[in-house]
Amino acid sequence: GRSSDVSSGINAEYGATLNTQWQDHKVSMQVIKDVFMYMDRVYVKNNKVDEVQDLGLKLFKELVVNHPPIKTHLTSTLLDMVSKERRGEIVDRGAVKATCEMLMALGIKTRTVYEENFEQPFLEVSGEFFKMESQQFLAENSASVYVKKVEARIKEEAERAKHYLDLSSEGPITNVVERELISVHMKTIVEMENSGVVYMLKNDKQDDLKCMYGLLQRVEGGLLCMCDAMKGYIRECGKTLVDSEGDINNTVTYVQSLLDLKERFDQFLKNSFCNDHTFKQAICSEFEHFLNLNPKSPEYLSLFIDDKLKKGTKGLSEQDIERVLDQSIVLFKFLVDKDVFERYYKQHLAKRLLNHRSVSDDAEKNMISKLKTECGCQFTCKLEGMFKDMSISNSVNEKFREVTKDMPPLSIDLNVRVLTTGYWPISPCKVTSKLPKEAEIAFERFKNFYLKDHSGRQLNLQPHLGQADINAIFYQKKDDVVTPKRHILQVSTYQMCILLLFNRQQSYTYKDIQTESNIPEKELKRALLSLAVGRIQQRVLQKSPKSKEIASTDEFTINDQFSSKLIRVKIQTAIASKSETDPERQETRQRVDDDRKHEIEAAIVRIMKARKEQEHNVLIAEVTGLLKSRFMPSPSAIKKRIESLIEREYLVRSPNDRKVYMYLA
Repeated sequence: GRSSDVSSGINAEYGATLNTQWQDHKVSMQVIKDVFMYMDRVYVKNNKVDEVQDLGLKLFKELVVNHPPIKTHLTSTLLDMVSKERRGEIVDRGAVKATCEMLMALGIKTRTVYEENFEQPFLEVSGEFFKMESQQFLAENSASVYVKKVEARIKEEAERAKHYLDLSSEGPITNVVERELISVHMKTIVEMENSGVVYMLKNDKQDDLKCMYGLLQRVEGGLLCMCDAMKGYIRECGKTLVDSEGDINNTVTYVQSLLDLKERFDQFLKNSFCNDHTFKQAICSEFEHFLNLNPKSPEYLSLFIDDKLKKGTKGLSEQDIERVLDQSIVLFKFLVDKDVFERYYKQHLAKRLLNHRSVSDDAEKNMISKLKTECGCQFTCKLEGMFKDMSISNSVNEKFREVTKDMPPLSIDLNVRVLTTGYWPISPCKVTSKLPKEAEIAFERFKNFYLKDHSGRQLNLQPHLGQADINAIFYQKKDDVVTPKRHILQVSTYQMCILLLFNRQQSYTYKDIQTESNIPEKELKRALLSLAVGRIQQRVLQKSPKSKEIASTDEFTINDQFSSKLIRVKIQTAIASKSETDPERQETRQRVDDDRKHEIEAAIVRIMKARKEQEHNVLIAEVTGLLKSRFMPSPSAIKKRIESLIEREYLVRSPNDRKVYMYLA
C-alpha cells in the first residue's frame, strides 16, 4: 500500500509524500515493536533472527525505496534539488534532510542504502559540475580570484553536508571539489601569467600568497608545485644580482641588496607561508646557490661588516648594528668558503684595531661571538688573540712609561702595539726602512725594555702598519709678509719618514727620497701620491712636473701655501679601492689554498689515527664531513694530500687491498 501511495505522489509533492509515508511507517513499527517486545527479548535473541524493528526497515526498503519508479525518481529528485541550490535557487532543505536521514536509517547501522541511492550518484554528478565550473573560473578570473572562489565553493559544500546531507558526506564531497578545482589545475594556477605565484612575489601580494598556500596545502603535491615556482623566481633574482655585481661599484651596496632580498623572502615565509619548513629550506638552498656563484662573496661580505663596524657610520644605533650583524651572519652561513671569509675578516679587523677605527669593542666582540657560535672556537681563536694583543699592549705601554720616567726624556711620545705573529695577517717587511733618528732611539729603548721581561722573543718593526702625529709649520707668504701657520698632521709611518726629510733640505727628487728612506717602491709611491697628488686640502708637498704619475726624476718640495681650517689634518693614504685587485685576490686565494692543504692533511691524520685502517671512499667522505663547516674540499684535493702523506710515510696502502689505507704510528 505504501509504495502505491508514494508512486501516486511522484508527480505531485514527492518529497513530502515520501516523508509522510516514512513517518507513518515509523509510528506503526513502534506500536508493533511494543506488542512483540517479549518476542524480541526471548525468541529473536535465542534464534538469532531479525528484530521486529529491523524487519520493518527491510520491508520498507524493499517494497518502497527499491520499487523501480520510486528508486529512480528518489535519486533524480535529490540531485535536482542540490543542483538547483548550487545555481542559487531556494529549495526545501528540510525535505532533503529528512530523506537522507531515512536512507541512513534503512541501512541498519551501515551507509549502504544512503551510498547506493544518493551519495555515489551525487559525487559523480558533482565531479562533472565542478569540472565545468573550474574551466569557467579559469577562463574568467585571475589566480587570486580563482583561489577565493574555490575556497568559497569548498566552504559551501561543507556547509551543505552539515545542514541537510548526512555529515559523513562532507569528506567525500570535499575530496571531489579539491580534485576537480585544485589538483587538476594547480600547475595552471601557480604559473598563471600576470597573476600566478611569480606575479604575487614581484608585487608583494602577501595576502594572496597566503590564500594560495592555504588552498594548495589541501592537495598532495600542491605546496611542492608552489615552492618550485618560488625557487625559480629567487634563483632568477639572485642571478640578476650576482651578474650585475660588476656594475655595482660599491661592494656594500651589493651585499645590502642581497640582505634586502633575503629580508623580503623572510617576510613572505613568515606572513604568507606560515614558516613552512619546505619553503624555508628552499629559500636557504637558493641563496646558498647564487651567493657562491660569485667567488668574491666572502671578501664582499667582510667588507660590508667592516663598513658597519667602522667609526663614522652615520645614523646606526647599537640596535641597528646588532640587526645588521645578525643579517650578515645569515649570509655567512650560506658561504661555502668560510675560510676565505676568515682571512679577509682578519685583514679588515686588523686595520680597524690598529687604526683605532672600530665603532666599539663591544660591537667587535659581539660579531666574534656570533662567528664562534656558528663555527666554533677554532674559527675565532686568532680573532680573539688580536683583541688580547691590543689589551696587553695597553698594559705594556703604561709599564714602559712608568719604567722610563726617570730616564732622559724622548723627543717623541711613543705608543707601541706588540702583535703576535700567528694571530695577525701580517706579511713581514722584506726591506728594512730607515726611520728618523728620533724614532730609532725611542724604538731601541722600548725594545730593550720589552726583551728584558720577555727574553727569547724577537721584535720586528712593521712600519707599514704604524701611524704618527707630527707638528708642522707652513710659512705662508702673502704680499711679502710671511705668516707661520701650525698644523698637526696625522700620517702613516712612511709619510712621516718622507716629511721629516724636509727638515734637512728644501727639495728632493723621487730617487733621493727612495735612497734616504729605503721605503719599498710600491709603498713610497702610495705615500707620495697622497702627500702631493691627493685631495687639494691634503697636499702638503708640491710635485714638479705636475702630473698624477710619479717618475724617478720628479722633484718634491714643501707646499708653504698649504691651508686647512682644521688644526689637526688627517692625510689619507691613496688606496685604489676597498676591495682587492685581481692580482691581490689571486695571491690571497693562493694563501688560502696553501692553508687548506695543511687542514686536509690534519683531518686525514686525525681520522686515520682513530680508525687505524680505512677504505678510500669512506675516508674521503669522513674528511669532507669534518671540513665542510670551513670549506668544501674536492675529492681530488683530498686524494693529493693522501698521496703526499703516503710519500712522507704517515700512511701506507694495505697489501691486501690497494683502496685501503693504514696509519703508521
